Amino acid sequence: MRVGLHALGIGDGARPEVIRAVAQAAEAHGFSRLWAGEHVVLVDAPASRYPYSDDGRIAVPADADWLDPLLALSFAAAVTREIGLATGVLLLPEHNPVVVAKQAATLDVLSAGRLTLGVGIGWSADEFAALGVPFTARGRRTEEYLAAMRTLWRDDVATFEGDFTRFHGVRVNPKPVRERGIPVVMGGNGAVALRRAAKIADGWYGFNLSVAEAAECVSALVEHGLAEHHANPNRAVEQPVVAVALTDATPEDLPELARVGVTEIVVVGAPPATPDEAGRWVAGLARRWLGSTGPCL
Repeated sequence: MRVGLHALGIGDGARPEVIRAVAQAAEAHGFSRLWAGEHVVLVDAPASRYPYSDDGRIAVPADADWLDPLLALSFAAAVTREIGLATGVLLLPEHNPVVVAKQAATLDVLSAGRLTLGVGIGWSADEFAALGVPFTARGRRTEEYLAAMRTLWRDDVATFEGDFTRFHGVRVNPKPVRERGIPVVMGGNGAVALRRAAKIADGWYGFNLSVAEAAECVSALVEHGLAEHHANPNRAVEQPVVAVALTDATPEDLPELARVGVTEIVVVGAPPATPDEAGRWVAGLARRWLGSTGPCL
């Protein structure tokens, strides 16, 4: 069972000295991946319900610093050597897919192939409105954008014709490090999101779930064919990623979660404000979740 850490890019976790301390400590103590999420804008009085909390409200204050995840992970890549990097999640339909393909491949090259691109369809109508992107059909837009990005990563001279994006005879370089491209995991806990993850993604990232809910979601992924994932030549990895951030998990739950098919537990937290405190905070998480008593250098 891998253990990732979702702690970069927000509040004190947006400060460069804290990012450096958290990233280096996480790598030293054996965490598998650093995760960073995205919101381009937040609003004081959102019209949309946040789908990952019981009260429908996001816990992050609207005036908090929130870094772009690809840029934040680029900084983390520069101060580490081996730890994986993942967006959790980038809101793909809010972006131009040609630009995202270029940015993601750039980060993948600069990090020597360490990137996993977590994507989601988004939930905030206010955010889509601010960006001038239609809120409707964002699921179909996400699926098409992903197909277009894979075309750009695969083909030296790429052509794509869709309802939302089209290009003809273009070259987008650099290419990702891995021959099959960058692994893409799909976020979202609902039935449609799970079906989408199983059918077109390299895995799934579930967020703010109980242990029982996570097991139910993994069962649904299997029913939708995630286990046959490796036979699809469009997939970037042979074995799918099944990563979950849980609300009630303890280290004692890890064997059972592994048994039902979870491949990575993602610990979510907000780091302290100073580098020394942040390093000790990561060490404490490592002792709890990994049994680590010191840096694994």
